[in-house]
Amino acid sequence: MWTRRQLETPAHAKAGRCLEPEWHFGKFLTRSSAMGEAFELLRRFASTDVTLTLLGETGTGKDVLAHALHEQSARAAGPFVVFDCGSVAANLAESELFGHERGSFTGAIGTHFGAFERADGGTLFLDEIGELPIDLQPRLLRVLETRRVRRVGGSQERQLDVRVVAATNRQLRGEVSARKFREDLYFRLAGAIVPVPPLRARLEDLPWLVRDLLRDLGHADVIVADAALSVLDAHPWPGNVRELKNALACAMAFVDAKVLGPRHLRLAPSCERTPGVDLPYLGGQTLQELERIAIRQTLTQTQGNKALAAKTLGVSVSTLYEKLKKYGS
Repeated sequence: MWTRRQLETPAHAKAGRCLEPEWHFGKFLTRSSAMGEAFELLRRFASTDVTLTLLGETGTGKDVLAHALHEQSARAAGPFVVFDCGSVAANLAESELFGHERGSFTGAIGTHFGAFERADGGTLFLDEIGELPIDLQPRLLRVLETRRVRRVGGSQERQLDVRVVAATNRQLRGEVSARKFREDLYFRLAGAIVPVPPLRARLEDLPWLVRDLLRDLGHADVIVADAALSVLDAHPWPGNVRELKNALACAMAFVDAKVLGPRHLRLAPSCERTPGVDLPYLGGQTLQELERIAIRQTLTQTQGNKALAAKTLGVSVSTLYEKLKKYGS
């Protein structure tokens, strides 16, 4: 179910402040309007069997959202099967996806149920659909259209009751133009696309993302210092939530007093500017946004040391705190 409500998180509990209204989908929470829009789309699609595609960068949690969609649907009691199109060898993909009959090829010593059959009555999540070998794409399209599967080496088609959710970090329209993805399959998948925003576009979610990830890592009792949150907020997160989880797991190796501070974080450095390469184009952004970017990057350089950051930026510490409050950092 999708709702708006108030939530007080540990990072703000000491100050007794409530966060802004949030969006909620299943057990997942957000203050980000971009993620809120994704939640709203997922809520609407959860009550249908339409094939949908989650589009977002690597590490944004597309697999987690697909599972949440399954749990919020009428198929929740059925299986949730994951098929990673990018991790299966091309010569095995057909068999793993559609199954095979005994003796259909060398090594086929028994009947094998493919991912579609294992997902019967539930949801099949096709992760990294852009990696699926192009010669298998017509077969996938046929199954999506008919919901009937024929195993490799078999002659009988089996009717299945499967809801398909796909995910990709690629721009499939460009893959079609490059003849790496079939146009007919693209149009079958493009009817219901849910964009999943990167972590850098939803930094307001950091407090409870950190809380939930620490709980998943078995460290629910660890307190995160405000200075550490400032460092995390300033990081660009090219690896998204997956990178955040790995950063927290590494940090826990250095925490010995149940308080995670800036010195415990070992974040991968941002890419340095290459000589001869122009700086990113900043035109069209507001001065406030440029100021916010400068503050975040400086805090990253100073490992959350606000006094040093203020000196670097040429402002007083009190002014820096006012700016941080203004930008919600």
